[in-house]
Amino acid sequence: MKIDLDNLLAGKMRTLSKAITLSESKKVEHQAEAQSLIESILPHTGKSIRIGISGTPGVGKSTFIESLGVHLINKGHKVAVLAIDPSSPLSGGSILGDKTRMEKLSQLENAFIRPTPTSGTLGGVAQKTREAMLLCEAAGFDIILIETVGVGQSEFEVADMVDFFTVLLLPGGGDELQGIKKGIIEISDCILINKSEGENLNRAQTTQREYLSALHIMHNDDQWNTKVELISAIESAGLDNYWSLVNEFIDQSKESGFLDNKRVNQNKKWLNSLFFEFIKNRVDNNPALQTEWKKAESNIEDNQATPFAAAKKMIDLLFT
Repeated sequence: MKIDLDNLLAGKMRTLSKAITLSESKKVEHQAEAQSLIESILPHTGKSIRIGISGTPGVGKSTFIESLGVHLINKGHKVAVLAIDPSSPLSGGSILGDKTRMEKLSQLENAFIRPTPTSGTLGGVAQKTREAMLLCEAAGFDIILIETVGVGQSEFEVADMVDFFTVLLLPGGGDELQGIKKGIIEISDCILINKSEGENLNRAQTTQREYLSALHIMHNDDQWNTKVELISAIESAGLDNYWSLVNEFIDQSKESGFLDNKRVNQNKKWLNSLFFEFIKNRVDNNPALQTEWKKAESNIEDNQATPFAAAKKMIDLLFT
């Protein structure tokens, strides 16, 4: 699958789509081509603002992303949306309906929307999302929005690949705090109370006060204090204020060196994740090891070996 590097760097959408498809391929020859391509574009990456957006189903993530994307493109930015899509554990298929959910944004020249199937990876985060992000940066997109599926570990994994992590909540979110777990609130850089319009406004303001109070108790970061703001994605209200907060965070983080250190640490975690992924692939595709694994399980069932001894034997087989 030949990728024209000049076309990619020129921001040709068709070439970008083809490059991401290459990176997602499970064929060995495609993986080698993809990694060669990724290495060649590295000097052209890292210049975007990377934003993670999470929230429970029904909170209005897609509406918010579309409103924000249109708002930013009108300001002269190029916006890429990587919407992580839950794959079926049985068929491997996914919904891939993000372009219909963001119809207005998808029609704009400087927008790129790419739904990425999770392929069953931990927490729902697509295995190749990081590569897709780098390819979008090389194609000239200066803002990358990554939408999570809003369940499980996906928020923590996305937080480890973005600069600024945003959580969307609904008015009256006291009970919702339990639903999305305290840890997610603690890793967020900004909490947005969406649908803060009309009859919801008073309740949204109350929710804002509750979260500000909770954060005051449980969160103390010398670098940045989590903000809690009101927005109405459907009315595009509060977007300027939100974008000002993002820029304030980025400017402050660049000046202190925090952003550079954060990205370096994210790449180290990526290395760690890939290493164990490769180990698992070696295990899954080693017939001798699979045979030994079955023997080990049988020996353990018959009380003829300890799990420690069986595991050590298989490790020796894998690495010798």
